[in-house]
Amino acid sequence: MVVPEQVTKEKKFVGADLEKCTACRVCELVCALENEKAFDPKLSRIKVLGLNQIMNMPVACRFCDDAPCVRSCPRDALTQSEETGIIMVDDAKCDLCGWCIESCKHGALFLNPEKKTVMICNLCGGTLQCIEWCPENALSLMTQKEFDKSARKATVSKLIPDSWR
Repeated sequence: MVVPEQVTKEKKFVGADLEKCTACRVCELVCALENEKAFDPKLSRIKVLGLNQIMNMPVACRFCDDAPCVRSCPRDALTQSEETGIIMVDDAKCDLCGWCIESCKHGALFLNPEKKTVMICNLCGGTLQCIEWCPENALSLMTQKEFDKSARKATVSKLIPDSWR
């Protein structure tokens, strides 16, 4: 049986090699500059989270199939491209109710305090500034499966000393 390419093709999102991320937050700055024309990390569509001083994890939209954020929006302010999975925000419709933020299991929707709307990674229209400018080359486009494998590897290496292996 032949399965159409669009069904087998996994969506890719900005993910990180958690062993390489140093939490320099350059990704946040270049994202805000590219998308909001401001050198302000509060306006970034990617955020770096520190996980218990053990590991740093950049978080961006994972373009979920049947995205909960899109489904939960009572004003239809969010739409998802069938082709790319990218979620677009109609600022004029968004009333910042927060339902989309609450429904995102990855914590990848962020407030834009100036526009009073939400921000979601848009892959910079194809020129991914966060990936291009990451000084540690920690960021790349990856599938969920690739991210999970990288995260497991990083977790094991951070929690189990080399001398025990």
